[in-house]
Amino acid sequence: MASLKEVRNRITSVNSTMQITKAMKMVAAAKLRRAQDAITQMRPYANKLNQLIATVSANSETGSQSPFTAVRPVEKVLIISVTSDRGLCGAFNSNIIKATNALINEKYSRQLAAGNVSVKALGKKAFDGLKRLGYSVNGNHTDIFTKLSFAEAREAAEEAMDAFEAGEYDEVILVFNEFKNVATQIIRTEQMLPLVNKVDESAASNTDYIFEPSEEEIILDLMPKAIKMHLYKAVLESNASEHGARMTSMDKATENGGDLLKDLKVVYNRTRQAAITKEILEIVGGAEALKDS
Repeated sequence: MASLKEVRNRITSVNSTMQITKAMKMVAAAKLRRAQDAITQMRPYANKLNQLIATVSANSETGSQSPFTAVRPVEKVLIISVTSDRGLCGAFNSNIIKATNALINEKYSRQLAAGNVSVKALGKKAFDGLKRLGYSVNGNHTDIFTKLSFAEAREAAEEAMDAFEAGEYDEVILVFNEFKNVATQIIRTEQMLPLVNKVDESAASNTDYIFEPSEEEIILDLMPKAIKMHLYKAVLESNASEHGARMTSMDKATENGGDLLKDLKVVYNRTRQAAITKEILEIVGGAEALKDS
């Protein structure tokens, strides 16, 4: 049985850890509110922009002229994996790394064997995790969440767009966590390039637009913006998911700390009682020895 001093030290350590986890939960909750507002406001805009491009392109041949809609045989692939820069958020990061690894091995095994699969990491955890798995990780966006903004996401998107336009990649795939609620994050795998327009044909045929300055100029200008917005939306989704996962994880850690504290207090009381009993027996034994002498 552990000594009283050891048990007291463990109780003090657990109390200190619980204070840290409680504080981290409160910080995550405050950040989650802002992140949730940001993605909630972004979703309608991004969805409407994609719908507009899809509808207009369905009624026009201009969309097919864009280099970002070029469909080629998939020989070279870029996977953009979005995680956080920090840990202590449960399985949030490891799930993305596992999903990325599974996607590459299941869908792009032929390209992987030929050495034609590259990975771009948005977040330090993705960079470190995928490096350990032996993948070629390019791009330096491990601090994108430190100063989260559209400008940072746009830079990463433009790198992928330029490489796709130059023929370095035939397909660009996004892997990220979509925010559903505080306790639930859904892993999404979405095609970023080539741009695929999905629209209801009946709705598209009944829609009439007046273009100013010109149909071609508008469509070809909106398509790059939609691609950049797609990546930015994925980053915002991941950011909100991270804070939700960390809040849940720290709440669970605090609960586990409370359970451990109860067990340690029982051990402490038993150890203390055993020590008192031992001392009483020693005193009684000493008194009996004196009587016999």
